[in-house]
This record gives sequence, structure tokens and C-alpha cells, in this order.
Amino acid sequence: MALSRAWFSRPCGAAGGGESTRLLPQASRLVELPYSSSDDDDSSLAGDTDLPAAEQDPGVWCPIPPKPGTFSQCVRCLAFLWNLLFLLLGLLALAVGVWGLLAKRSLGGERLAPLGSDPMLLFVLVGLGASTVSLAGCLGALRSSPCLLRFFVGAVLAFAGLEVLGGLLLLAARHRLRDALRDALLLCLLRYQEEPDLRFLVDEVQRSLQCCGLGSYRDWEINPYFNCSAPGVQACSVPDSCCLDPWQNGTVANAQCAFGALRLGDVAASTVVHLGGCVAQLSAWLRGQVGGIVAGAAVLVLVEAAGVLMALKMLGDIAPVGVRD
Repeated sequence: MALSRAWFSRPCGAAGGGESTRLLPQASRLVELPYSSSDDDDSSLAGDTDLPAAEQDPGVWCPIPPKPGTFSQCVRCLAFLWNLLFLLLGLLALAVGVWGLLAKRSLGGERLAPLGSDPMLLFVLVGLGASTVSLAGCLGALRSSPCLLRFFVGAVLAFAGLEVLGGLLLLAARHRLRDALRDALLLCLLRYQEEPDLRFLVDEVQRSLQCCGLGSYRDWEINPYFNCSAPGVQACSVPDSCCLDPWQNGTVANAQCAFGALRLGDVAASTVVHLGGCVAQLSAWLRGQVGGIVAGAAVLVLVEAAGVLMALKMLGDIAPVGVRD
């Protein structure tokens, strides 16, 4: 109708002025006709333009995310398998920890107090944390859920921050590492018979480093079972892992090879057990393993960084597309 209005409002003849003057009243009358039906025309035009915003303007925000490309799909599958692997490892660690606690009946009423010092508790906590975060990563990659992916990224960054903080604290307190090892080994000596895990760790350290006790073999006197005033058969003895030769006839382990070693003098005891303590040797061994510890920490950081980068890539793919320029 806009074209018809322009045609009727235009002068009909430029050369003949009289003909134009005679048709002017008709032209003015014809110009007024469209205005009488303009409501219907405008409504029809408005109906024609009543289209979705995405069809009227392709730059308007669209709630449907674009279809990911081949690279994005590969990243999504890799992230799912990556988190699935750590989910299985976390569940394995959790199962081992729970099995260890139940096997030793550490969850019972009588053993509830020493639960905090049980090494199996570390497996439970690590397995629970790893499986929870990995499950969020798996579901986030599978369902393309921004909420789960953000939780995964935040949890991994929080773990990385705690690891960096722990490393800095360990670096700042490295001069107190010897005292910390002494306190840890002292706890192991006191609870040698009560905790099978601690007994296993102590025996492995003493056999590997060929040492006995903290500073010397006589440190085992603080153990209530090895003390000379104890009523049992282990009084004035040390564990068989302190023996120079813990094997009988080279084939059978001799659990009584160190019985009565604390009653002997240092010269006589030196023919039976190792006299030196484990604190100094363990500290020297840890200092020699600094390169391996740093390499392991670097690998762990790279693993976490790879998971975060994949999650961020998926978040960028599934994020709503705003108004384009």
C-alpha cells in the first residue's frame, strides 16, 4: 500500500499544468482511500512479520547451541575416557581403604579412637575425592552439562591449589623434616603391634634401609610389648626386621631372631641386629629422591591441567552464543 500511496500522490503530468490541476482533487480523494483500510493492511503486515526472533534477525541469541565439530567431539570423548579412568582408580582406592578398615574392625566401637591415625583412612579419603570429581567430569562430558563441568574445574583447581600450598609449606619447613619423621616413626614404634599397616611399613623401612629404631635399636624399649618390664615373651626384644639375617637356614623366616637383643651389650647385639636408627638414613634417602618427587608432582600437575583444559574446551562449545557483532 505504500507504493500505491506514492503513485497516487505523485502529480499525474508534468507537461500539462491544466490536466494536472483538474486531476488534483481526484488524486487527493484517492490518496485518502488507503488510510480508511490501513488498519487491515497494517494488521496483515504485522501478521507477516510475526516470526521468531532467530528468523527475523540471524544475529539474535539462539538457545540451541551450534553443532560441535570433529575436534570438539574428539575432545569430549577423550575427556569422558580420561575421567572414567580416574573414576575407576578412585573407586579402587576407596574399596581398598574400606576393606582395610573393615578387615581390622577399625569401624567398631573399641577401635574408633585410633581411626584418625589409620593409613587406610588416607585411601578412603583420596578414593572418595577422586571418584567424586571424576564422576562429575564423566557426567559433564557425557551430558554436556555446564554445571557439572564447572564443578569439575573448580574441584581440580582447588586440589591443585592445596597441592601447591602443601609443597610450599614442605619447602619452607624442610629443615624440620627430620623432626617430623622422628615423630611419625615414634608413633609407629608405639603402635607397632596394634596397627598391621604401621607394622608392615616399619618392617619394610627397617629391612630396606638396614636400620632399627629411631636413633638406635634401643628405642624399641618405649614399646609396651618390647619393654624389658613387659610380661610377654617379646620382652627385651626388637622386631625380626632388625635382624642381620632374618632367615633360618636361608629359607624360613625366623620371627625369634631378635629375642633378648635389648639384654645384650652393643658389641654382642651388633652380631644379631642392626644398631643404627632409621631417622638419619630415611632423611638421606628422601633427599636422594628429590628429583623423583619433583617429577611425580610435575606429572600430577600436567594430568590435572589436561583435565581442566578439556573441560574448558567443552564449556566453550556448549556455552550459549550471544548477540554477534
